[in-house]
Amino acid sequence: MSTNLYFVRHAHSTYTPDEIGRPLSERGFIDAKTVTELLKTGNIDEVYSSPYKRTIQTVQGIAEYIDKEIIIGSDFKERVLSETPVEDFATAISNFWENFDFYWKGGESNTVAQNRGIRAVRKLLKKHNGKNIVIGIHGNLMVLIMNYFNNNYGFDFWMGLEMPDIYRLSFEGKELIGVNRICRDIGCV
Repeated sequence: MSTNLYFVRHAHSTYTPDEIGRPLSERGFIDAKTVTELLKTGNIDEVYSSPYKRTIQTVQGIAEYIDKEIIIGSDFKERVLSETPVEDFATAISNFWENFDFYWKGGESNTVAQNRGIRAVRKLLKKHNGKNIVIGIHGNLMVLIMNYFNNNYGFDFWMGLEMPDIYRLSFEGKELIGVNRICRDIGCV
């Protein structure tokens, strides 16, 4: 029996300098309802989330639907690029994808962030074998996790993500056996 991890990239958020407490925008809340509707057919067993408010708000509806508390997974938090804000986010991210060990002061390299994400995924696969798990996550970390299993998932793939976006990663044991985009196929946004 396969284990399915539904990675849910958070919906659109209202920008604030408070990275952790940044809430969903009005559009984000509407899209979060669509996320809930799409996941209702997934026979979801548990819901995990990054500790960031926008990811929690994106998966709150499915947690309520299955009558479970969201389990906060600190290893699913957004990767830190730098201790100071970067001027051009897309260019900054491309630097990381060109050199997985590159990092700025106070930030995480792709290697460090990916290892953190994979450690968290392995724990879930062991703990929830054969289950369907939703994970509220951030786009960059999600793609780094996917890249670990298949290097076709990289910078260009990240650039094409939507807010929100849903990918179901199916595993047999620790082996990734399939990736399906749920949002794009059904029209999440």
